[in-house]
Amino acid sequence: MLHQPAFLDVESSLSGRRWVGPSIELDRAAEALTQATRLPRPVAQVLARRGIAADEADGFLNPALRDLLPDPRSLRDMEKAATRLIQAVQRKERIAVFADYDVDGGTSAAQLIVWLRHFGRPATLYVPDRIDEGYGPNAPAMADLAAAHDLIICVDCGTLSHDALAAATAAEVIVLDHHLGGETLPPALAVVNPNRQDESGDLAHLCAAAVVFLCLVEANRQLRVSGQSGPDLMRFLDLVALATVADVAPLIGVNRAFVRQGLKVMARRDRPGLVALGDCARMDTAPAAYHLGYVLGPRVNAGGRVGQADLGARLLSTDNPHEAQALAERLEGFNTERREIEAAVRAAAMTQAEERGLDAPLVWAAGNGWHPGVVGIVASRLKETAGRPAIVIGVEDGIGKGSGRSVSGIDLGSAIQRLASEGLLIKGGGHKMAAGLTVAEDQIDAAMARLSELLARQGAGALGPADLRLDGMLMPGAANVDLVEMLENAGPYGAGASGPRFAFGDCAILFAKRVGESHLKITFGDGLGARLDAIAFSAFDGPLGPALLDHGGKRFHLAGRLDINTWQGRQSVQLRLEDAALAT
Repeated sequence: MLHQPAFLDVESSLSGRRWVGPSIELDRAAEALTQATRLPRPVAQVLARRGIAADEADGFLNPALRDLLPDPRSLRDMEKAATRLIQAVQRKERIAVFADYDVDGGTSAAQLIVWLRHFGRPATLYVPDRIDEGYGPNAPAMADLAAAHDLIICVDCGTLSHDALAAATAAEVIVLDHHLGGETLPPALAVVNPNRQDESGDLAHLCAAAVVFLCLVEANRQLRVSGQSGPDLMRFLDLVALATVADVAPLIGVNRAFVRQGLKVMARRDRPGLVALGDCARMDTAPAAYHLGYVLGPRVNAGGRVGQADLGARLLSTDNPHEAQALAERLEGFNTERREIEAAVRAAAMTQAEERGLDAPLVWAAGNGWHPGVVGIVASRLKETAGRPAIVIGVEDGIGKGSGRSVSGIDLGSAIQRLASEGLLIKGGGHKMAAGLTVAEDQIDAAMARLSELLARQGAGALGPADLRLDGMLMPGAANVDLVEMLENAGPYGAGASGPRFAFGDCAILFAKRVGESHLKITFGDGLGARLDAIAFSAFDGPLGPALLDHGGKRFHLAGRLDINTWQGRQSVQLRLEDAALAT
């Protein structure tokens, strides 16, 4: 196989990466798409990379939920779960929702609570404390809930909780989850999970909120058959979209439609909790996938990380604007606290990981007293820096609680489950891109060595953190609002569907200024009259910021992603600058 030449001859950029452009085959496919569809070449490049043929382009750019929504009954136990849910409503039974403490759990719980409210049925919300109880159902909590309720619905958890569910003898239990299943199912009336071992895997990309949504679709269908009606489920798609992006579910198939449609629903500002949260975060534009992952998601998560675990689900399910405002302000405060804790853990973890080497199959760090609420975020940062799967473990009283994040093509969840089955972990599980574990302090080194070995077999050690993949080259004058809107139409972008990244060749830095602690703002041009603004976040954490700030008139190739910047009602294009190289 021939070695592809470096794009713009950039063998080593300012951040040490080799730039790699589209292959000759991709270029040809993009050219054919451009001729057949009359789409701009940059949009055709994105579609070609996703493997979209000319006759599929229109359907891809305008994904319709009705065309992509799977039949809920294709999932095992779904009809049984929906029937039991309707029975509980009709019999006026006491219902409890046991939810995980993250965004996926909170949005899953909120959907059920709002759906039940339509029928005048209250539900008890139970979210375990991350530190005191840990992830998933536990026997004492389930026994207590079962004693006071007829039906318990576990969302975004429960698939591996055999002992905990066995303790709920006084009530019936339904599990609506997406985490990897084991060889046997827990004792429950229904376990609906696209990642059960006896499922086909066709819907393995769904997050838990999407599984809950499908359950409600099936419940509404059963109600219609009997001449009754349920609430309008299209209004729930803002919650499904938020969970899909925040839980890093791959943006393929129906997930694309969930996010696209959900963003439209969110833009109507009908849900008091999301309105209040967006206002607290000073969101002044229509929501995009970026806001779900980086603005709203972290704030919903903040309660489960460093505050009160049920705040996110309560915020998302309330119909009272005053309560929503109060909850959003509390979450905003917790999010600020979370950032401060995260910064300290991140610095220590990065130092440790660098000492071990960022080119190993697994990048990991462990430390005493590291807050368990931030280890997952820090693992994400390590993963982004190294381009490798990463684990970060906080140790307390001889027990380590860790969180891991993976990269595309490496299944971290199954490797961690294997580790647990081999006895190196107290417990562990998750899915391909994210996982959690509990491990004895004296077993951490052995467990991480074994995990590194398992991930190396999947090819994690051969991943190239040095490669920066580009979709092509643009002139500053071509980067206009219309083009960026068309590129957005080829989204949403995220896990399994990385956003387009373009290079701007041989540009002069016309303005450069440090912003905040470590960001850089620049304006650049190619000498033909057009100028483009750019922002490089955390540029001064590495060599990018200093080199561009003190450019000394030198010209650079610049690479990044295009955004629309809205300021005082006016729209302009801005480059989110990720890398640069001296133009030679």
